Amino acid sequence: MFSIVFFVGALLIILITNWLYNWWNPKCNGILPPGSMGWPILGETLSFFAPNTTLDISPFVKDRMQRYGPIFKTSVVGRPIIVSTDADLNYYIFQQEGQLFQSWYPDTFTEIFGRQNVGSLHGFMYKYLKNMVLNLFGIESLKKMLPEVEQTSKRNLQRWSLETSVDIKDASAQMIFDLSAKKLISYDSEKSTENLRDSFVAFIQGLISFPLNIPGSAYNKCLQGRKKAMKMLKNMLQERRERPRKIQTDFFDYVLEELQREDTVLTEAIALDLMFVLLFASFETTSLAITLATKFLVEYPLVLKELTEEHEAIIKRRENPDSGLTWNEYKSMKFTFQFINETVRLANIVPAIFRKALREIKFKEYTIPAGWAVMVCPPAVHLNPTRYKNPLDFDPWRWEGIDTNGASRNFMAFGGGMRFCVGTDFTKVQMAVFLHSLVTKYKWTPIKGGNTLRTPGLQFPNGYHIQISEKEKASVGTDK
Repeated sequence: MFSIVFFVGALLIILITNWLYNWWNPKCNGILPPGSMGWPILGETLSFFAPNTTLDISPFVKDRMQRYGPIFKTSVVGRPIIVSTDADLNYYIFQQEGQLFQSWYPDTFTEIFGRQNVGSLHGFMYKYLKNMVLNLFGIESLKKMLPEVEQTSKRNLQRWSLETSVDIKDASAQMIFDLSAKKLISYDSEKSTENLRDSFVAFIQGLISFPLNIPGSAYNKCLQGRKKAMKMLKNMLQERRERPRKIQTDFFDYVLEELQREDTVLTEAIALDLMFVLLFASFETTSLAITLATKFLVEYPLVLKELTEEHEAIIKRRENPDSGLTWNEYKSMKFTFQFINETVRLANIVPAIFRKALREIKFKEYTIPAGWAVMVCPPAVHLNPTRYKNPLDFDPWRWEGIDTNGASRNFMAFGGGMRFCVGTDFTKVQMAVFLHSLVTKYKWTPIKGGNTLRTPGLQFPNGYHIQISEKEKASVGTDK
């Protein structure tokens, strides 16, 4: 009996030892980048999600860059990952999209956004959906949308100025959500019996959190928020299908038209996941950038002065100071675009961009095994002192004379390669128009909050509460 127990115990020890060895020493036909795979299954997940209260590169990435160099291996949520903070490798990954790499996100992420979400689709289907979205967020559509974006900003700022304090993060998110939801699905929060945005708020609170799916956890609340939002969107789509419109007025109409075509490749599941992602992306990321921008304008008075002068000059050049913004005026906002670039560079709202190696890849002295995930790290690129002098300083003038309409080796705030964010121009329009309305008509004072937290996504855990008041009217648009 003892010998049997001894034999089973010894066999278990051998199996476990072999398993641990294989975990810590993954097979590779070449040289893997240096790094640690962490604990079995768990990997280095806890360190990856550890909170960071600064705008600097996360300690998880920074410590490993110092220890292993710009390319290293790790394991997060059970998957082996190559982390790249190397500008050349990042560029290579984006350029080889669809050939050597394809878009990939952890299972927990696709569970949140849906398995048919646009980020998980490839090839023809991805290009098809991208063209659909460009019908809504393309340049020609944005030109028509500009007056409505301006009126929305003016209306909300005027209302906020009547309050003793406003959380600019929450308020701007509501403002942008209402505008986006109206354009996408003709949703009106004031008329609807259900609050769609509440479901997204629950979703966002657990979006980039430790993936522990138990009742009460942030991740579980996130999944529940998605479930509720998807149910509402499905009901809205069904109502529209039962009562179709004669004239196409929003994105839902366009989707229904596509679904009814005999040769369509679109399914209802893909359409609903697309709606969900578009609603989320259109308001959450932009409201974070607007909040940080408002905070920077308080902390850097010379920047505020330059920005204000640019926008007041636009008004002074008009025959009628009260006329609305034109597309040419928007395109003339040189310093504003520098300001937006610098804001999103430091915001690093997207802390990681994931891809998967389709086959074994040699890069420099390293080998990336087929099937391994690769994580591009934008913060490490945007805060690289060899590219950006004093990278943690907020300096919009550093962008003078630099064209950043697309991604580059050193700037990827809006993604890169063929998956460069199709909503980039929509985001810039919203930010620029909001800033125009803000700095020409209002002044503001911080009340409380404003501290940032990364886990690793950017958050304002206490919001950013400010008091907004109108400027003296004689100071804008007229001679002093």
